[in-house]
Formats: sequence, structure tokens, C-alpha cells
Amino acid sequence: MRNEYVTAPYLSTIASLVPRVLFADWSQEIIDRDWMVQSHLTGAPAPERLGAYDRALWHGFFAQLGEITSRVHSVRGPHFGPVAGPGLPTWSEAVLASLHAIADDLSASGLDAADVRKVADLATEHRAVLGEIREPRLLTGDLWTVNTMLPPDAPEPVITGVLDLDRTLFGDPAADWTIRMAGAKQDERTAFWDTYGPRDASSAGAWRALVYEARHLGAIRLERQRLGNSEGVSESYVSLGKIVTALA
Repeated sequence: MRNEYVTAPYLSTIASLVPRVLFADWSQEIIDRDWMVQSHLTGAPAPERLGAYDRALWHGFFAQLGEITSRVHSVRGPHFGPVAGPGLPTWSEAVLASLHAIADDLSASGLDAADVRKVADLATEHRAVLGEIREPRLLTGDLWTVNTMLPPDAPEPVITGVLDLDRTLFGDPAADWTIRMAGAKQDERTAFWDTYGPRDASSAGAWRALVYEARHLGAIRLERQRLGNSEGVSESYVSLGKIVTALA
């Protein structure tokens, strides 16, 4: 919540789409926790509305998502890592800190985190490749269809709202969850790249993408565990094992 609050000034490029912060209090004097009140976004979550449109119109939705993501990624930050901090001077340090934090959370949840720690070791050995990213850019952290709003009745799916930007960070745009999801399938979502722009096709970019995917899979494993999805947990081990082999 505090991270989302601190992020608000950096979201001026999509200010018309995000809720406004009306009140926030970290003193815990009124209630025994942090709290924040935001303005109400009209419409319905995209997963509830997108299916009502002809699939030919979905391309327009993903093209809009690409443009929104591009606007967010154009914002430069003062450090690497979560917007609210702790800030780190290099992207390699931020990635390694993230991998170690995910591994610690997995271990604390009773899950094997050896593969995530192995990725962290490999990333440490090749930190110069991560260090090639020298300019911190704003990443949404969690933006995809579930975090967008569509009007209740419109002839085309027009994104009217973006929410849940509490996982924002400064770093390499290629590490964003949105980029991962946009490239996950070759379907209507390929329209995302028409407005966002091409992905990094270099060998260094491909190597970094594997590290980023490992980071995502570690977080997915933790989420699947919390939801009681044992099959999803097992799948993450298989997928991450392949990444470890590729990185090594």
C-alpha cells in the first residue's frame, strides 16, 4: 500500500486511468493498521467484460494495453528496486535482492527454494549482463487484464481504468509482469507489440529474460501455494528446472 502511495506521482502519464488517492494514514492512530482511500473506478474488470466482445475486437484491447505499458515504462526513476525503497544503485543488486527475497519467502512457506537460489547464484556470476541495464524505468509490477477496467456497455473494449499498482518498481522494462504475459501466447495479445514496440532480441536480452522468468515463476509458486494449487506448484518446479539448465 505504501509503495502504491509513493508511486502515484510517477503515474502522471496515465493519470486519467488510475484512481486518485483521497486519504492515507500510516500513523495507525485511527485504526491499528495502515489505510488508504482511493477514488472509485467505473466499469467492470476486463476478464468479466472482454468475453462479451467478438474476438476480432480483442486486438484493440491488447494494443491499448501495449500503449499504456509503454507510457509507464517511459518514466525514469531515481534508483533501482521498489519505488518506495529500499533503493539500490544497480539493477543487478535489485534483481539479486528480489531473487533472495522470493527464495526466503518460499522457504518460510515450507517450499523448496533451491532452484531459485541456484538462479541467484548464476545471476551473481553473470551480474555484468544485468548491469548493462543502467537507467531505472518504472515497471507496473502486476499489470495485466485482471487489473484493467472496461465500460459496462460500449461497442468496443476501451480500457477506462488501471488499478492495483502496488508492486511497482524501477528497473528493466523487460522484467515487468506485463511483458511476460504479453509474450506468453501467440494470439490476440500479439497486438500489444504493435503499440509497445519490439522486444530486445539480443543474446544478452534473452539471457536476462530467463532470469526474469525465473523470478516470476518463483513468485507464482508462492502464490499457488497460498491458493492451495499443488499442481501449479509442481509445474513451477519443472519450468524453473529448465531455466536453470538454460542459464548454466
